[in-house]
Amino acid sequence: MSIQYLEKERIFCLHTPNTSYLLGIVAQEGFLGHLYYGKRLLDVSGAQYLLRLEESPFVPEKNDRDRSSFMDCFPFEYSSHGVGDFRESCIKIRTAKGHAAVNLVYVSHEIKKGKGKLAGLPATFGNEGEVTTLVITCTDPVTKLNVELSYSAFENVDVIARSVKVINTSGEALWLEKVMSACLDLEAREYDVLTLHGSWARERHMERRPLGYGKTGVSSLRGESSHQEHPFIALLSKNASQTEGEVYGLHFAYSGNFLAQAQRSQFGQIRVVMGISPEEFSWKLESCESFQAPEVLLTYSAKGLGGMSRSYHDLYRNHLIRSPWLHKKRPILINNWEATYFDFNAEKILNIAKESAKLGIEMLVLDDGWFGNRFDDNRSLGDWQVNESKLPGGLGKLVSEINALGLKFGIWFEPEMISPESKLFEEHPDWAIQIPARRPCRARNQYVLDVGRKEVRDYILKQMFVVLHSANVEYVKWDMNRPLTDIGSAALPADRQGEISHRFVLGTYEMQECLLQEFPNLLLENCSGGGGRFDPGMLYYSPQIWCSDDTDAVERLAIQEGTALLYPLCSMGAHVSVCPNHTVGRSTPFATRAMVALAGTFGYELDVTKLSDAEKEEIPSQIRAYHAFHDLIREGTYYRNASYQENHDYDCFQVVGKGGKRSLVFFTQVLATPNEHSRCIRLQGLRENVKYKVIQVNLNKKELLTDAGKVVSGSILMNAGMIVERPWGDFQGRLYWLEEC
Repeated sequence: MSIQYLEKERIFCLHTPNTSYLLGIVAQEGFLGHLYYGKRLLDVSGAQYLLRLEESPFVPEKNDRDRSSFMDCFPFEYSSHGVGDFRESCIKIRTAKGHAAVNLVYVSHEIKKGKGKLAGLPATFGNEGEVTTLVITCTDPVTKLNVELSYSAFENVDVIARSVKVINTSGEALWLEKVMSACLDLEAREYDVLTLHGSWARERHMERRPLGYGKTGVSSLRGESSHQEHPFIALLSKNASQTEGEVYGLHFAYSGNFLAQAQRSQFGQIRVVMGISPEEFSWKLESCESFQAPEVLLTYSAKGLGGMSRSYHDLYRNHLIRSPWLHKKRPILINNWEATYFDFNAEKILNIAKESAKLGIEMLVLDDGWFGNRFDDNRSLGDWQVNESKLPGGLGKLVSEINALGLKFGIWFEPEMISPESKLFEEHPDWAIQIPARRPCRARNQYVLDVGRKEVRDYILKQMFVVLHSANVEYVKWDMNRPLTDIGSAALPADRQGEISHRFVLGTYEMQECLLQEFPNLLLENCSGGGGRFDPGMLYYSPQIWCSDDTDAVERLAIQEGTALLYPLCSMGAHVSVCPNHTVGRSTPFATRAMVALAGTFGYELDVTKLSDAEKEEIPSQIRAYHAFHDLIREGTYYRNASYQENHDYDCFQVVGKGGKRSLVFFTQVLATPNEHSRCIRLQGLRENVKYKVIQVNLNKKELLTDAGKVVSGSILMNAGMIVERPWGDFQGRLYWLEEC
């Protein structure tokens, strides 16, 4: 079993294949302390000394007059508020008398095989042979608040999942004002902090900076995980790179407001906390009620960022994504958004479908504009009825004609939104999140529905189900195009208004769960104005998420690198679009655009009827490449070889198949420079004693592999490098296929 309790030393030991996590109980008062997280330990006997309980005057039972000195430096496993620990706390309440202090002490624990679900929340899963769970119950004797700390250690991946459940066992109501899902106290060492930042059309750019004294972190108050910040934080040793050094990663499986923060104390000690942002949050707990906090996924890597990435990739593919599409090729789709925007009719859509079918594209997705009076983005959200002036005969007729061409069909919804100019708003203005008498802050001229209310969820789902049952719809793109503002609900009393943002997220989760129960084989792709809600919580419901509205091949290099730092390539929605690009106006070669999109789910975002004959001739080759390589891209192991974000010159990564027998190497030269020689890229993940045939792939010719290739040993390719011949011109891509001889 991967979790043990050493009763004599009162230490809990959690082990994954390559890591150990230790926490212990202070005997006299029952404080829980963190001892160690790092490389797997062969022997943990005597480890309790790491709690420094013998160091006077900091032990309360020996020197209670200076209890605050102990509280403010002890490595708490889950820190309390208002009792002497002045570092970031994990939990804060408000009693009926207005008091906020909490002091948690150990009561009991349970170790069990397997891992249970989290009520109403996405969470990782595993059977009894794959994961072991420790649940530690703590209590605050004064307020009668119980807290269950859950730890799940996986047998086959170096991740520990942590979550918290808060139970009010008192006889009166309490208000939960803060509840973090994880706390990690580490020794005083020099670290860098790695986070992901961005904005619309430039999501998940990596930023690394030294961790100084005080607090450093990222957060979101937008009601979603957001384009601007990402619910992730990592601590890196100073020497950490892709291949070496220590990395501690924390990733939040939640799609709403969050806080991810690292703090260096007066003594140099490090505390990292992660959970729902305490701003805009309060939850009323009546007597005997409980609150379940979302899950944080911790990993430790002694093999740099690459080790962290591969742990998260394996976890999400094997223990988070539930879709029947997980291990299947996704249909190559064409989305009409950048082709037509709102200006389309059935004839235009069918023309795109006919041309797409000729070229080998497999699905047409009808984006925004098919419903209500939706001729622009100012109206009709919430009125999910087919506009038959655009689509005579309804969706059933259109889909039948598209299916007859050999194409599947998908459709776009934005279920959590409502337009002020809509039938729904006329009938139910109180269903919009808003504050009475306050001028609303619109975004994209739309409001957010209060989907924390059951009647709202039921109404929207009923409309969606009617549409989806009316035709053979096999894919849904679920969008969210604005953040939450003016947080107010007509359905909640004054002392529960702080619950709105979290209830909104829970309501969205429930709606997606209901959708998948009604249509279990549906391919669901989440989206939020691009990549504004690309997080593990959404991945629990959809096997892929639209990575960014920016489809420019060069911009996508940084966006997809930051995304692949945490997520497997098969989860990243990536399309080929026209040039000049609709977001940045840049023109890049058609083959380069295809190569960048192949490192994701792959599809097209353009009007195929307007392409040149030369471009149309390239599409079948690109599609052949998808069918030839996507199994490897979807299931293979990811290695980052060079970063355009770092060198501002070129980008390179590879995907390696099981056993190191095959590999794809993606190389992009961004800007041509004079007097430059070929590149020599050190590869990873191959077998040293094996010879490989190295062949350049053609994405613009009928035959993908035309040259005989070079035969090179894995040892040379990894230690000396693979030669990439100088690409002539800007934005030139190279794709190499390596196969064991």
